[in-house]
Formats: sequence, C-alpha cells, structure tokens
Amino acid sequence: MANDFKNAQNVGVTSQATVYAAPASKTSIILELDISNTTAAAVTASAEIVDTSASTDAFIIKDAPIPVGSSLQVISGQKIILEPTDVLKVTASGACDVICSILEDVNS
Repeated sequence: MANDFKNAQNVGVTSQATVYAAPASKTSIILELDISNTTAAAVTASAEIVDTSASTDAFIIKDAPIPVGSSLQVISGQKIILEPTDVLKVTASGACDVICSILEDVNS
C-alpha cells in the first residue's frame, strides 16, 4: 500500500466550493485546512464534510470570522478521515484562498 501526499487548493472562494473530493478507490486523511481572507473587509467562512455513503453533511466550522489580512487554521494537529467519494467543501462570505494538505491511501 502506497501513500500519496497532496495539496488541494481553491483560490478566490466567494460561495460554496468543493476543495477536495476523495477518489472512488481511496481513503484520504485531511492533515491541515487553512482559509485566508484576501479581501479588505472581515469575512466569515464555513467548512463541511459531505459523507456520500450516509448522505449527510457535517460542519467542521460554521460562520467563523476571519479578520482582514488573517487566516484561519481549521484543521491543525487533528485528522479527519474521508472515505471514498466523500467531499470537503468551504463556503466564504468574501474572497478567500483555501489550501488543504491531504494524505491519500492508495488501496490495492
């Protein structure tokens, strides 16, 4: 079994956006998720996991304020497991850049 480290990013998020979707044949681990405010005003941001096998959405964080020139470390230190086809989505009230570090487990 091989492991692949990946970065997923989405620039200029202003509404709900998919940041990462776990491939159909892989279990993935989210190692870090950062959201950066790139506007001249405070924004709010939310991050959620869509569990496709259970047809449920669960927020990691909801409507968190991010001041001008700041970023929010949503996941740092803890880990979130994504089963195959699960999705990480981020919603922002103003332009934000999102970067996510992921470990993909290549199932054989």
